[in-house]
Amino acid sequence: MACTLSLETELWDDGYAWVAGVDEAGRGPLAGPVTTAVVILPRDFEHAVLTDSKKLTPKVRERLYEELTANEQIRWASDQADEREIDRINILKATHASMARSVAKLSKVPDMVLIDGLDVPGFPFPQKGVVKGDSLSLSIAAASIIAKVERDRLMLKMAETYPGYGFDQHKGYPTKMHLERLQELGPCPIHRQSFGPVSQLTLNLD
Repeated sequence: MACTLSLETELWDDGYAWVAGVDEAGRGPLAGPVTTAVVILPRDFEHAVLTDSKKLTPKVRERLYEELTANEQIRWASDQADEREIDRINILKATHASMARSVAKLSKVPDMVLIDGLDVPGFPFPQKGVVKGDSLSLSIAAASIIAKVERDRLMLKMAETYPGYGFDQHKGYPTKMHLERLQELGPCPIHRQSFGPVSQLTLNLD
């Protein structure tokens, strides 16, 4: 099924004037923040390439990011929950909290928020979960691009701040290389202490 504005159009037709899409990047990594973004697209928006960020190359994601964020007809915002927040309240709650903060940053509060995945309990805005929404909804896909690119850019900076871990290559995900470097060097300040491979090392160091 193509990535379109069909879900948004249904809501517009039902009287929801401002419909936003929300997505995240970085729930799975062992290090760095989870990044969230929200996007409100104009009703006449079309795009031949835009879809789930995971299906696109880094070069294409960067190009789309510049297109989306430079378009004055598009309203968007982003937020991050860092490793400290993730460790304090868990990754799922931190992701949901960051999503809510993203929406709250918008210049126009949406009438309905399409969230990639399931409904979010206690979300402070009207919402509808959309399973695989980043492949179905252009609003969610746009949010996935912004979240992914902003997180990847941050992890490139973290590769300079904490050399040796290869953050520029794996972006904090638990690849073979990352796990080997983690074993050799031990955790650094941006590692998530509540995640198994990191917490086990921390216990072994105590």
